[in-house]
Amino acid sequence: MRFPIVLPSSKLPYWISRVRESALHDKWADVLSHYREIKQAGIRPTDPSFFHPILKACSTLSFRHGKSIHATLVKQGFESFTSAGNSIMDFYVKSGAFDSAVNMFGCMNSRDSVSWNIIIHGHLNLGNFDEGLWLFMQARVEGFEPNISTLVLILQACRNIDAVNHGTKLHGYLIRSGFWTDTSVMNSALSFYAEGGMGHARKVFDEMSDRDVISWCVMIGGHVQSGEADVALGLFKEMLSAVGVSVDGQTMASAIKACTSLVDLCIGRVIHGFVICRGLDYDVFVGNSLIDMYSKCNESDCACKVFSEMPQKNIVSWNSLLSGFVHNEKHWDALMLFDSMGKAGIEADSVTLVNLLQVSKYFVDPFRCKFIHSMVVRRGHESNELVINSLIDAYAKCNLINFSWELFNRMKRRDTVTWSTMIAGFTHCGMPDEAIAVYNEMNRVHVKVNSVTMLNLLEACSSSAELKRSKWAHGVAIRRGFATEVAVGTAILDMYSSCGEIEATRKAFDQISQKNIVSWSAMVAAYGMNGLARDALAALADMRLHGLKPNPVTTLSVLSACSHGGLIEEGLAFFEELIEDCGDKLRLEHYSCMVDLLGRAGKLDTAMCMMEKIPDRLKPGASAWGALLSACRKYGNSELGAVAASRVLELEPSNSAGYLLASNMYAAGGSWVDAARMRWLVKEKGVMLVAGYSLVHINNRACRFVAGDKRQPFSDETSHVVEQLHECMTMGEMDDEAFF
Repeated sequence: MRFPIVLPSSKLPYWISRVRESALHDKWADVLSHYREIKQAGIRPTDPSFFHPILKACSTLSFRHGKSIHATLVKQGFESFTSAGNSIMDFYVKSGAFDSAVNMFGCMNSRDSVSWNIIIHGHLNLGNFDEGLWLFMQARVEGFEPNISTLVLILQACRNIDAVNHGTKLHGYLIRSGFWTDTSVMNSALSFYAEGGMGHARKVFDEMSDRDVISWCVMIGGHVQSGEADVALGLFKEMLSAVGVSVDGQTMASAIKACTSLVDLCIGRVIHGFVICRGLDYDVFVGNSLIDMYSKCNESDCACKVFSEMPQKNIVSWNSLLSGFVHNEKHWDALMLFDSMGKAGIEADSVTLVNLLQVSKYFVDPFRCKFIHSMVVRRGHESNELVINSLIDAYAKCNLINFSWELFNRMKRRDTVTWSTMIAGFTHCGMPDEAIAVYNEMNRVHVKVNSVTMLNLLEACSSSAELKRSKWAHGVAIRRGFATEVAVGTAILDMYSSCGEIEATRKAFDQISQKNIVSWSAMVAAYGMNGLARDALAALADMRLHGLKPNPVTTLSVLSACSHGGLIEEGLAFFEELIEDCGDKLRLEHYSCMVDLLGRAGKLDTAMCMMEKIPDRLKPGASAWGALLSACRKYGNSELGAVAASRVLELEPSNSAGYLLASNMYAAGGSWVDAARMRWLVKEKGVMLVAGYSLVHINNRACRFVAGDKRQPFSDETSHVVEQLHECMTMGEMDDEAFF
């Protein structure tokens, strides 16, 4: 049987000192043990401050015991003491019972600065920034004097809710009250100003006599976020020469992000060396930043090396490398990395799934897309808008537009990205009417339209090739204020070019205030597409006069214009110029275009020589061999055509165009056995024949005519025009279809 310990009341100061000493060393179990001994002795402490360490121990060890002590304080009449109320409120805040803390604060008759600090801290730490800021202002009216930690939190709240006026007023108070000399307060002010722009932040930074690593880190990171990566790197170099400041991992990561923004591999490598010298390569945050930097600089091998040498990895590490593979179009590597993630026991998150959907789009793999969709459902990401938007896009790119539409209709909340993605999906699948209908519905429900939405709408009108629609879309772009943007202006000229309206195309081009290489390339391509080869060359010369150098897209458009416009000598001269200027940077498409140019001119032997000149790093594709085969059919060279046909059918066995060209070539030369063999191969391999069509504009409407299709959904006044055009097309393509 255990008997209670009896302590004389004269021993109370001794036990109180024991309680406080234990609390000083964070021995909270001893604190409660001493309190129980005092209680068993029947001694009642008369000082309310005695209960503060007891409640602090309870907030760490026992919430139930703390509530019991609250009841004891009420019974003894100590609750009316401000110090006791503060202790009780602090206990509830630290125990996570914030509502009880708020109730306690409301019941206090007398509040001091500690009371206000506790309740304001509680609100701000829980993210209740508006409420915390309102309480702070109310406290200031009642004469509350905040401490440094409260001021730091208030500045953070002003930054988080973008309360610029409150932040600037607080700045004035800090100067008047003398807190402005405190480095932690000034660092919080730096962060507040950096959120809205670096001008005011720079002034505060220049006023600081004592800058620590946080000060430099805020400034460097702020300039990176503001798109001033070069300024950030300049500050980083200045920081390295500052006395008494040691670079930490967060500052280093900001400097690496600056290199990423500038795509500056040279400085990035230097900083990587600095990371190793300072022993910061163990930092996961720094390692992830290095992976991202090397990936964005197209150095996947270096990114892999950083990843493999990291002593610790998190999901961000895996996703950074996975995103890098996708960015550098190393999609097989991305799939193998995902397989390694599973073996390492790393569970895919929303970022992982979005990257995998990008891979599915690249391979146009419906099965993989459905598999990822099942992962989205199993792992509860159906409410993640980024994932669902990516899934809608992936299904559309895999030609499963019905799946995209079903997902779209099931979404409870659709943002601008969702609507824009759906418009782009219908356009990609050759359904411009549906794409435009989605835009009209988006407009009806008052969803904000951005420049990406506008670009998708213009592309839909471009694919429909209807002038009336194109003018309507142009008007929408003007009314919404997007027409002056270079990307939208370029899309407008491309849209008019698809409609064959070259004058409107030129006007749209002239209205672009700041033309870039993309705008000029689009104009060159427009002239070439509409049979104005010499105008395309003139546009190229004009572009050079404006100080812009042709990019691969521009040069390809020029070669295509020369090919279709019959400008053989000009095309050859331009290609020789490309060889001298670009050399090994030329793409396979440039050589294929030259083969087409020479083949159209009947220079088959020269075209074959051009095929042989294609560098080893570039293997001739089906487009190059197909161009040669088409020329052989036209000029009756069955011997060379047989070689080209075998290569085309080997590279694209499921494409009907190669079989069609080969059969026509053999038939034209009287080789009926070979022509019949092509017909047999089509049936044997189950190749689907795709009929050719032409677009003709009738009353501002693009009418599609397919050989053999006698349906005429037009008015009587245009039906006779349709019949004549249809008859001409049928006669022209009769030979092409005779063998099938």
